[in-house]
Amino acid sequence: MSVSRIALGMVFALLGNAAAAADKGEIRIGQTLPYSGPVSGFGIIGRAQEAYFEKINAEGGINGRKIRFITLDDAYSPPKTVEQTRKLVEQEEVLVMFGSLGTATNNAVHRYLNGKKVPQLFVLSGAAKWADPKNFPWTMPGMATYQSEGVVYAKYILQTKPDAKIAILAQNDDFGRDYVAGFKRALGDKAATMIVSEASYETSAPTISSQLATLKASGANVMFGVVLGKFTSQMIKGIAELNWKPDLFFVPTSASSISFLEPGGLENAVGLISSSNQKDTMDAQWADDPGVKDYFAFMKQYLPNADLNNSNYAAGYHYANLMVKVLTACKDDLSRENIIRQAASLREVALPLLLPGITVSTDAEDYLPFQQLRLRRFDGKSWVGFGDILDDR
Repeated sequence: MSVSRIALGMVFALLGNAAAAADKGEIRIGQTLPYSGPVSGFGIIGRAQEAYFEKINAEGGINGRKIRFITLDDAYSPPKTVEQTRKLVEQEEVLVMFGSLGTATNNAVHRYLNGKKVPQLFVLSGAAKWADPKNFPWTMPGMATYQSEGVVYAKYILQTKPDAKIAILAQNDDFGRDYVAGFKRALGDKAATMIVSEASYETSAPTISSQLATLKASGANVMFGVVLGKFTSQMIKGIAELNWKPDLFFVPTSASSISFLEPGGLENAVGLISSSNQKDTMDAQWADDPGVKDYFAFMKQYLPNADLNNSNYAAGYHYANLMVKVLTACKDDLSRENIIRQAASLREVALPLLLPGITVSTDAEDYLPFQQLRLRRFDGKSWVGFGDILDDR
């Protein structure tokens, strides 16, 4: 055999290998998260997801393909989100955007991603607008809506303290307005008499101390703080410094991470009420739960130095599990069209950290994966669930 024929054979072999590699190429997933800025505590979510996808790759990937996860810092700033998302789509050529955080930040790229027909999956924002398959078929939410959560808190108040005098502090944006809208909707005609004081704050504000003083002065005995990031700890500490002890004190799920409670003093957060559809991995009642045990085994191997009290690690793990379920369901068709089709065809999918009785279901006309919640109360160390599973019906 001539040297040229050997060389030619090697070329064909290399081309064949390259074609096979392309056929089973990597799955590029993009994400923007605040690794800096006022809510940088949420960056941990992305770090947990990086580690989980690393675990999936170590186990052979998904249908023979490895995941390449590219998560970039947007500092919770919409212009930065636009810049980073365009980079991910146009330069990194990601197949799908996954688990990006924030209402205003995701809103800034909502039309762009739908125009490009890039799946914008499991948006970490509870704004109702993400579940609009008719007008934005490429976007799907990853959380129970803020309105649904507000409804659950109001239902609990009506059940347990129907004569409540309620004060509300809300972030002055869609995040805050959605919670308050759901809360008032559930109170119905009683909202006008039960809510005795309302205040708001801008995310650029240095403090919220004047708002808290005004709310306390109203004589309210129930507090609903629709806050996020550093404003969670400011509120907890501020209310303690005012020696105000509301009978019921609520914060949204998105404000319930220990990393936000600690700066305000965990002792000041005792009795705080939030909600969740996830098991609290630090709650002793789940110590022997198989899903929780698998989570701890994963953390020990891939993030051994992580603070396990920080629930953002569990949140990252939870959503990464859901993303892997969708990609696995795609089998060999990893087109963007099939990814969104599979995401909108989930049927009672169980996830390791979901509370018993809660599963994920979606269809082409209902993009809301999570519509059930259970209340939980902070005991100084962890969140303890109580009561029945509630929903927005």
